[in-house]
Amino acid sequence: MKHILLGEAEGLATHLLVMDKGDEAVAEIVRFAASRRIFGASVSAIGAASSVRLAYFDPESNEYLEQDFDEQLEICSALGDLTEDDGEPALHLHITLARRDYAVIGGHLMALEAFPTMEVVVTETPAHLRKRFDRGTGLALISVGRSDEG
Repeated sequence: MKHILLGEAEGLATHLLVMDKGDEAVAEIVRFAASRRIFGASVSAIGAASSVRLAYFDPESNEYLEQDFDEQLEICSALGDLTEDDGEPALHLHITLARRDYAVIGGHLMALEAFPTMEVVVTETPAHLRKRFDRGTGLALISVGRSDEG
């Protein structure tokens, strides 16, 4: 993986990460965030993959149901965020992928092998807009401060 700082304003940086062939994108994004101590950021990406593991959050079981897709896929869109979980960055990313026949699949991204590349933009967010990991649901939920505000 290669990366470059695209810009910085008021202490908040925007980074571009470019995955190389075979990079496991989820691990690379989390490793990058940990090395820069980024605990609040929005994430977006495009590119392609040779395999992915997707998940669907089942509210009845409060668990993710996972499925692997071992085929060449175009990343149409990937959106999500980096949050903090016990002092470590946690990635929550939803992705839409196109198959060769133009059918689309999507879900929560668990793993992705980039091929030939994946371009990821990580934009740090101000502390008052950061999400916090909620152990009750296992999801990153936005924290807006006082609990009596709607």
